[in-house]
This record gives sequence, structure tokens and C-alpha cells, in this order.
Amino acid sequence: MAGKGRGRGLGISALVVGLLGLALAIGAFGYGRGAYGVGTLPGRGMAPTYGPGERIVWERLDGSEVRRGDVVVFSAPDRYRSGGVVAQRVIGVGGDRVACCTLVGSEERVTVDGKPLKEPYVGGGDADGVHRPYDVTVPRGRLFLLGDDRADSMDSRFFAADHDGTVSVDAVRGRVLDGDRTGLVLLGSALLLGAVLVVVGIGLGIGALAVRRRKAPPVPPAPWSVQPAGG
Repeated sequence: MAGKGRGRGLGISALVVGLLGLALAIGAFGYGRGAYGVGTLPGRGMAPTYGPGERIVWERLDGSEVRRGDVVVFSAPDRYRSGGVVAQRVIGVGGDRVACCTLVGSEERVTVDGKPLKEPYVGGGDADGVHRPYDVTVPRGRLFLLGDDRADSMDSRFFAADHDGTVSVDAVRGRVLDGDRTGLVLLGSALLLGAVLVVVGIGLGIGALAVRRRKAPPVPPAPWSVQPAGG
């Protein structure tokens, strides 16, 4: 009976640990799919920050939450029919006046509300790239976007006929993660812990079956008691 009791206890432990691990893994996976996206950049428009073919991870959020300088992933099928990920940098938000270019020392700079931008991420240090001047006041609820490789990026400069090239905030799918990836690390840890608990639960279940199937040791027969004669 002791073996059966131990087997039952191990079985309950296996069930609890396994279900806990499964719930943790499924929950982390479901949250990850809803909170983050992963894709591959098809071109070099964001070089040198992100090269062609590089995989990027973005945090899903509403376009109204992005700020100047953020790299965003957005959908614009009327402009880009490749079906791949489109990622560009936010230069201006609603109400900003974005213009190109002004000379600061020996460098050309994009200006926002008359102030030259410092753009250390720009490929080759060339903030202009195609010598295509523009002066755009960004409408409310829209964004002015540029690639980091200004000489090789089909961005807001080339769609002036459509809202001065700006993109609706509703088209934004997320902000590319660069630097702090604490959320991803915690998510990965939760997935790993869930998988480990599932494996431990399976191990406990196998142990429970082994204990329950183990034969109990034979019990020696009780010796016959002998009564004294004439008792």
C-alpha cells in the first residue's frame, strides 16, 4: 500500500507541475505574439542602422505613441507592393515643419521647426541624399518618415502627391526595439521556465507509474503457534 501511496502523490505532483508549466508556456507565447512582431528588412533603406536581410523585432503599439527619432514598422500597400516589412524613422509628427536642407558648417541638415537635426545614424553623414528639397508641415495624425540611407530609401520625399508624403499614424504597426529588450528577456525566461516545468512534470509522471507498477516485497508467512500438550 505504501508504494501505491507514493505513486499517487507523485502522480498528483506531476499533474500540478505539468499543467503549471503548460499554462506558463502557452500564456507567454500568446502574450509574445500579441505584444511583439518579427520581420526581415528587404532593402538597404535603413542602412547602416539595419542592413538588408536583417531581422528586426518591434513592439506593437498605437501610432499616436511614437516620437521623433523612433524607427517604426508600418503598412502602406498603396506605396509598397513588395509585401515585406517597411521600416523608416520618424522625423516629424503632427504640427512639425520639416524641411531640407540647411547648411551647418560644411554639413547639410534636415530641420524641424527651423532647428537643424543631429542625425548620427544617417548613412555616410549625408542627410539629403538625393538633392530633392522639401518643406512640409505635417498634418495632425500623420508622420513624416525617412530612411537612414537617404541616397537609397523610398520614403516620404517621394510621395509628395499623397498628403505631402506623410503617413497616417493608423498605418503604424509598432516601434523597432533597439537597446533595452528587458521585456523580450522576461518573455523568453517565462517560456523556458514553462518548458522546464512541463519536462519535470513528465518525469514525475513516469516516476509515479514506475512506483505503482513495482511489486511489493513478499511477506513471510506467520509461524504456527504451538500449544503445550495438556494445556
